[in-house]
Formats: sequence, C-alpha cells, structure tokens
Amino acid sequence: MNILKSFFVFVILFFGFNTQNVFAQQGEPAITVAKTVNLSADKVWAQLRIMDNIDKLSSLVSKVSWSGDHGVGGERVCTAADGQGYFKESIVAFSDTERTYSYAVVEGVPAKNMINNFKVIDLGYQKSMIIWTTSFEFMDNPQMTEEQFTGFLNNAINEMIGNTIVFAQRS
Repeated sequence: MNILKSFFVFVILFFGFNTQNVFAQQGEPAITVAKTVNLSADKVWAQLRIMDNIDKLSSLVSKVSWSGDHGVGGERVCTAADGQGYFKESIVAFSDTERTYSYAVVEGVPAKNMINNFKVIDLGYQKSMIIWTTSFEFMDNPQMTEEQFTGFLNNAINEMIGNTIVFAQRS
C-alpha cells in the first residue's frame, strides 16, 4: 500500500501542475511541499481560495490589502508583521474546478520571476493533499543568502499550510 501511495504522490507532483503551465518558463520548482490531510478537498479548497486572509494564516503578515477580482488579475499587498516591509503579489492563474491558483510575487523579495502555486488534490475518503510549489531566481542580497531565503520560505509555507488546515477543520 505504501508503494502505491508513494507512486500516487510522485505522479501528482510530476504531472499535477501541467494544467496551468505556469512553471514551463521557470523550470523545476525550487521548493515543493506536499501535505496529506484528513479533510475533504472541498473543505481545504474553501479556505485556500479566500486569498485575502494571508494575515490570518501567516505570523509574518500583519495586514493584507486586496485590489481587483478574486481570481486572475487580482492583487494583494501584504504588510510585514513589523510594519516595515511589504510584498506585492498578483494572481496569475485560478481554477475552482482544478482547485488551484498561482500567484507571482512582483515586489518585496530578493528574487525575480517568483511564482507560487497551490493545488488541492482529492484523495477520496475525506482525505486530500495540499501541494505548494515555489519557483524563483534568487537575486544577490547583502542581507540574506539564497539558503536563508529558501529556509525562510519553507518555514512560511509550512506555517501557512498548517494554519489553512486548522481553519478548514473549524469550518
């Protein structure tokens, strides 16, 4: 059974993002986090698709300002918890049917061409998998190495996924 599950995860990670082709220009994701949860895909997706509640999901964000539609073309500016910094994001792909969305971070991080993608996979029997991928080109920065930036992103991703699960369990 574990071999079958491992194969299933591999297939999802390898083929799961081809529907949007967001990564075609970026190459392989720099970070991939996959988490299986004992919740339906619909419950998890209902939380992820909110998009303007990042301040509730991340201790690194104190405020979110949203503009535009909740979908492709929508933008959010996330203010850092200390109120000193911010990052601006633009939604570049969205599908309720496929339970996925992608956003580009266009300002505020030491990286260019940064694309993040969420996908929720229905595993059946009230189980689902959240997959988050991030691709970027790191820009030399005197305040942070690429290894530090990747570590920071991994921590942020895992916190947001964990909090998404908590909110989905409460709904």
